[in-house]
Parts: sequence; structure tokens; C-alpha cells
Amino acid sequence: MAVKPQSALRAAVGGPTRHSGWRQVTQALVDDFARVTGDHAFIHTDPGRAAATRFRGTIAHGLLTLSLLTTLLHEAIGHVPGVRMGVNYGFDRIRFIQPVPVGSRIRAAFALIGMEERDAGFFLFTYDVTVEIEGSKRPALAANWLIGRWLE
Repeated sequence: MAVKPQSALRAAVGGPTRHSGWRQVTQALVDDFARVTGDHAFIHTDPGRAAATRFRGTIAHGLLTLSLLTTLLHEAIGHVPGVRMGVNYGFDRIRFIQPVPVGSRIRAAFALIGMEERDAGFFLFTYDVTVEIEGSKRPALAANWLIGRWLE
């Protein structure tokens, strides 16, 4: 008898943390994000002025770091068997703990901490997420991310 996708996914709750690869945060990425969002604060887009601040250079927008979670999740988790479609359901908690300096590398750690059936075939997955900055003891971001998935 084949194992249903729901059973295999439920068994993954509380399993090992999965990590994405390291990704460099470049000034070009930050500038592109500023163009798209209209957030041109000098701390993100003007290396000369930003050098005179306590950050000693430009930093990524917190929301840019948050927006990278989608691609970092796909990298860390890959294809989830039995999923017909998924949607971003939101966040229960987001904390921007430390700024991400431009030029640094980040990665995300994802731990599946919950799975709840909300409707027939629709499940809400809760991930504990931490975005790490290479070489730093403190993370850039910590969140509880909710992802809705329709299972076969």
C-alpha cells in the first residue's frame, strides 16, 4: 500500500532543519529592490552617505531579505511531493534582528513545525525560518511563515 502524501508530510513535522545555499546580497540587488518598491532611503542606495553611519555602508532593505525567502525555500526544500499548488498564507511573526550589509552572504534555515488541515485537501504548513549572515553570530531575520498547500 502506497503512503499518502499527507502521511509523509506529517512525518516531516519536527524533522531536521533544511538550509538554502549562501546568496550574496549585492548593491545591484538592493538598487533593483529600491526601484521596484520606491524605497530609496540613502542607507540602502547611497554607499558614500551610508559609510558615515553606524552601519559603515549600505544595508539591504529588511523587506528585501524577507522577499528572498521564497527562492531560498525552494532551494532548501525543493519539490514537495503530492502538492498540487501552494500559496503564501502570511506570517505569524517577523523580526528583523540585524541589518544585512551589502556584500555579505545570507542563507535561510527552515524547520517545519506544523501542518494543519484547514479544508478538504488544503493544508497550512508552518515553518520556523531564520536568515543567517555568514560570519555573524546573530541572524538577520526570524519568522514563522505560513504556507497553504493543496495536496493530491
